[in-house]
Amino acid sequence: MWRMERRGAVPAICAAYFIGMVLSQTTLTPAVMNTTFIENVTSLTVTPVILSSTTPGCSAFNTSTCEPCAPGSQYDNNTLLCACCSDPGLCLFPGACLPCTTGFYQPLAGQQQCLPCERGFYTNFTGSPLCHPCPAGSFNNNTGGVSCTSCSPGFFSSRQSSTSCAPCSVGRFCNSSGCSQCPMCPGGTEALQTAAKDCTPCRPGMHKAPHQTMCQICGSGFYQIHWGKETCDVCPENHYCPSPDVNPIQCPSDAFCPEGSLAPSYCMETFFRKAGETCELAPVTIALLVIGGGVALLFIILMVLRRRRDTDRELTLARAPLLRKERPQGRYYGIPCDAEPVYAGW
Repeated sequence: MWRMERRGAVPAICAAYFIGMVLSQTTLTPAVMNTTFIENVTSLTVTPVILSSTTPGCSAFNTSTCEPCAPGSQYDNNTLLCACCSDPGLCLFPGACLPCTTGFYQPLAGQQQCLPCERGFYTNFTGSPLCHPCPAGSFNNNTGGVSCTSCSPGFFSSRQSSTSCAPCSVGRFCNSSGCSQCPMCPGGTEALQTAAKDCTPCRPGMHKAPHQTMCQICGSGFYQIHWGKETCDVCPENHYCPSPDVNPIQCPSDAFCPEGSLAPSYCMETFFRKAGETCELAPVTIALLVIGGGVALLFIILMVLRRRRDTDRELTLARAPLLRKERPQGRYYGIPCDAEPVYAGW
């Protein structure tokens, strides 16, 4: 224990001797010195005062040992430890340089000032030689940032060093902060607006597969009476489905309803009737066909008889002698048929 106290006292004595030399060789108001013990090591922090490299106090320093400020720090011209060096960016030892504050960085050695982090980057500790990009799901839209802001629910950022977050597109959602992407709504659900925080289930009569964006109406002959379904059910046999959001309706006894029927199918009224899975002729239809067939047959017979009678009459006239045929009265060449012949004189 005594040895540890002795080890801590020796640097303190040396520092006091060093401060006495500086005060004895300068006419300026002395700087206030603070001594802090960290892990049994005494560090010297100088309160900034305006000094000049020509200050007589610089003669107490060995300026040949000046070193450039390390990356992540900058030159401090408000202390003799740096101002006494010949070139800006140099100090008697690297510990005399000022570390970059949070939000600033310096990747090079021997620089006079630190640089602010660009938009999309940040640093949250002092003495940083570089800035870190904002991770996916966050953003920073200011220079000199010390942290990044997580994307709000319904927004996302898929790449690093983003300066803003984008809203989720239609059919996608994000229900937490810091989303790096917006997943598709699960099957049976949809998101009809951008920047959706959650998905809503499909209504009865509609469906949506996992790869689809929006709910779809059930096709003809299909139905769905539940919420949030991925598929529709086909209308069963002996039933018909006039609307996709109602239960199938029992088919009437005199109609046909195969699987997937939108409406019942009937046989032609009066002339046909249902017989099992087919339509057959009704008794009235059979009677009409018999009567109609008889009438048609009778008409054909009458037409044949009339044709035969007309043929026999024409044959009778053809067989009569030619002389018995009376010559019709009339005029031939402008002269009556019974006129005397006229001779031309020969």
